[in-house]
Amino acid sequence: MTAASAEFRARFLASGDDADLPIIDAHHHFFDLDRNYHPWLSDHRLSTFRYGDYSAICRNFLPEDYRRAAKGHRVVGSVLMEGEWDPKDPIGEMRWASGLEADGLAGALIGQIWLDRADMAEVVAACAAMPKVRSVRHKPAATSREAHDSHFAAPGSMRDPRWRDGYARLGPAGLHFDLQTPWWHLAEAAELARDFPDTTIILNHAGLPADRSPEALRAWQAALERLAAEPNTRAKISGIGVPGQPWTLDLQRPVIDGVISAFGIERCAFASNFPVDGLTASFGTIFDVFKAATRSRKPEERLALFHDNAARWYGLEPANGPGELG
Repeated sequence: MTAASAEFRARFLASGDDADLPIIDAHHHFFDLDRNYHPWLSDHRLSTFRYGDYSAICRNFLPEDYRRAAKGHRVVGSVLMEGEWDPKDPIGEMRWASGLEADGLAGALIGQIWLDRADMAEVVAACAAMPKVRSVRHKPAATSREAHDSHFAAPGSMRDPRWRDGYARLGPAGLHFDLQTPWWHLAEAAELARDFPDTTIILNHAGLPADRSPEALRAWQAALERLAAEPNTRAKISGIGVPGQPWTLDLQRPVIDGVISAFGIERCAFASNFPVDGLTASFGTIFDVFKAATRSRKPEERLALFHDNAARWYGLEPANGPGELG
């Protein structure tokens, strides 16, 4: 741990003040649409996007924009998630991000990969050779909850032999896998974790619990616990906005508490998913709710959730000196 990181932690342990709580944002994006091509932001709008109309984020979002959004919270480092860059160039975004001047942000990167494509081996090798790239993401094929059954094994899914052949290369290359899939596919994810115990799976966005009805939350919790039973799994508490509903403690506490209950303190981390979750709340509101939901926990536990776990998972050491970004 760097001296700066140790100082932030010591300050919070001494004060207990939320203003001193150091944050490593475990999942956010940067977009430079003047230079780079993200089809979903540039010209192919998704009609099925989970937050509905997302035209407000179809613009540049760069380190200076992030700092303005995060002002008031002590963000000391971050993990940059791939932003669905042009799939014809799966390495391009990580090459661009590796050279980005971000002043303490984007200390670790999560790259795009297509595990069932012919270029997969070359992409794995290229990602493994980039010092900041610690993980990769490929959203596996999924279906609706109504159409899903226990035998689901579509091409491109977590049970597809070709997809799994690609996945098998990640562990030996020293790469984690960031998994974004709806919670009803987590039984397949648990199988994947068991079959490849040397590869860490980091579940994105809490398994996407959009339906907050009691029945849906019970089923989501059971699915989380099934995945969490595998010791090589982790979870990010992020991306949990609900369209048309304010991001409040009452809305989000069941999800926050449910993820922590399933995975335990040491296997959870908070993240903003900015700018995408800016469609549902401000950065400040998101982290104010995360802080409020954990205020009764021990300081060491809060440090784990907001800082230490992400630093450990992604090998991230904040490089900036004392003070918040922004």
